[in-house]
Amino acid sequence: MRARKQYELDLPSRSLVLGARTLVMGVLNTTPDSFFEASRRPRCQDAISRGLELEQEGADILDVGGESTRPPFERLLPVGEEIRRVVPVIEALRKRLRIPISIDTFKAEVARAAIAAGAEIVNDIGGLRFDRELPKVVASERVAVVLMHSRGRPEQMHRMPRVQGVLRAVVESLKRSIARAVSAGISRNQIIVDPGIGFSKTAEDNLLLLRRLEVFRSLDLPILVGASRKSFLGRILNLPVERRLAGSLACCAVAIMAGAHIVRVHDVEETRQIALLCDAVRGAGLRER
Repeated sequence: MRARKQYELDLPSRSLVLGARTLVMGVLNTTPDSFFEASRRPRCQDAISRGLELEQEGADILDVGGESTRPPFERLLPVGEEIRRVVPVIEALRKRLRIPISIDTFKAEVARAAIAAGAEIVNDIGGLRFDRELPKVVASERVAVVLMHSRGRPEQMHRMPRVQGVLRAVVESLKRSIARAVSAGISRNQIIVDPGIGFSKTAEDNLLLLRRLEVFRSLDLPILVGASRKSFLGRILNLPVERRLAGSLACCAVAIMAGAHIVRVHDVEETRQIALLCDAVRGAGLRER
């Protein structure tokens, strides 16, 4: 088993060590229509309460999202509405949380408002492809960014034909996203990469990405994996989203053993246990050598 390389992620308020142990990013949806009904917190006070719970359950990062991108995702949410959903929640939580907050958006205006409210990471499903102003916002505000792989425009990405050679395609696309970030002035120690499990990919593609996650080490950046309760698990297990916890935990274990630095999940408490166990196994294996 290869040692997981450690990185230092620079945030405005602190530095995070990535790789010494697996970090858990907890999902907080301020949406009425996210694919996992139990994760929906459209009321501001409910979202704030859930954010505090996620920290108590062991989240290392809180990822706040105001727009659901579940299939079929055919119409973009207006910027003003997305800001209305996320900013009051981030403002309230920033005063009470000890952990950093991420904003899950691909829109520059939303990112700018969320950062002003206290977000320190921008989690972009488009890998800086969708909004040409977003790289400038990330660079000027000196926040970190998650570059996720997807294909097509937001309203197209769940209808894209299968790509041939998915491993190479994802690596090459992420290289372009990294170059876009660096050229905008974003430091490499503020970049995380995400292969985009479930976005523009078949179930077979997702399994291959998990099985061959080590190929992303060539990018020499920390790796985030988000497979929590996604539809490919339903296809494989023949289970609805409410019953995919075990499958999600299995994906986290596979990803961590393959070298993921961060796992993004709905079920933080259970995932924390998996992460602790997998990190212990990885550590035990390294000591034996």
